[in-house]
Amino acid sequence: MAFSPPTLDAVPAPPAAGTATTPPAAGGRRSRLLALDGLRLAAALLVCLYHYAGRGGPVAASWHQHPAHVFPSLSRVAVYGCLGVQFFFVISGFVICMSSWGRTLGDFFRSRVARLYPAYWVALVLVTAAAAALPAVVHPVRLDEFLVNLTMLQQPMGATRVLGVCWTLWVEVRFYALFALFVVARGVTYRRVVLFACVWTLAAVVCRTSGNELTDQLLMPEYAPFFVGGLALYLIHRFGSDLLLWGIVAVSWLLAQSEATRGLWHPAASGGVHRDPYVVVLIVTLAFAAVAAVALGWTRWASWPWLVTAGALTYPFYLVHEHLGWFVIRVLHRGLGLPPWPTLAVTVLGMLLLAWLIHRFVERPLGPRLRRALKRPA
Repeated sequence: MAFSPPTLDAVPAPPAAGTATTPPAAGGRRSRLLALDGLRLAAALLVCLYHYAGRGGPVAASWHQHPAHVFPSLSRVAVYGCLGVQFFFVISGFVICMSSWGRTLGDFFRSRVARLYPAYWVALVLVTAAAAALPAVVHPVRLDEFLVNLTMLQQPMGATRVLGVCWTLWVEVRFYALFALFVVARGVTYRRVVLFACVWTLAAVVCRTSGNELTDQLLMPEYAPFFVGGLALYLIHRFGSDLLLWGIVAVSWLLAQSEATRGLWHPAASGGVHRDPYVVVLIVTLAFAAVAAVALGWTRWASWPWLVTAGALTYPFYLVHEHLGWFVIRVLHRGLGLPPWPTLAVTVLGMLLLAWLIHRFVERPLGPRLRRALKRPA
């Protein structure tokens, strides 16, 4: 089915039957894109693989040697697992655009706070308790630094991070702020999202030449192409294909692969770990292609109910897997003498179980309550 490129003067009409838009479910709500839940967990597992078998530092101390010596073959793959973060950012652009459609700025703020903070606070407490119990793996932070971590603003404040992965949350928060101020505040429309994507891309590229730390922090040139690509792919999903949107996706991919390669392939930029630049480009391409497949409706066949659970576990698993996983590895492998492969399997499964417990007993009861508490009475 051919689509003529829509102009920015008018919002395109929703596509007819047969296009990539998910059909409305009962009651007028769109059915859940289950494939996105699976992709989110896959990205989290990639990052987990990197933290357990693809890097040195504290995890090497937990294994009692560098993971490259423990898993000679697996580690050559695991070093690319850090690209799961960029995969997350493409998915995030898609999901935030989808979830903010038709919402007010207040709705958007409440949904983000209720989604991010309950599991995050629990993860802070768990990791801090583990650090106090076994400081040989990770040293506990000072009380003042722990308290700053509760805000999720510890990175710009210069405080020590309790959770190593929370630097990505600071990236996400800045994306939410930009999108909220320039799109959600006035109402999410096709025209506003396209203008935002184009202006952000141009500004991020220009700020590369300025050498200004403030503009780098605000515009995030190293991550902007991933978010912008996700935004454009959601518009393709909602309104159908057109040359303008695919052009935004293409430019985003071209910039994203450049940023990822520049930041990750060189040994000096990655702690001495060698990464093949061609593999980096391939993984970035696959990340964009996977979300594009969802946007085009090619993944409707992925309708297994367990994908809903997979999506629910992703965020708490991402929060707890790194430091707590290092503690478990040290206890199982060095303390109890469990061989490497069973240790790796038990640790991953244990972190997934802990993520389920956090989702079931923290996120599900507290998230809606926090959202209601933040809503001003009429």
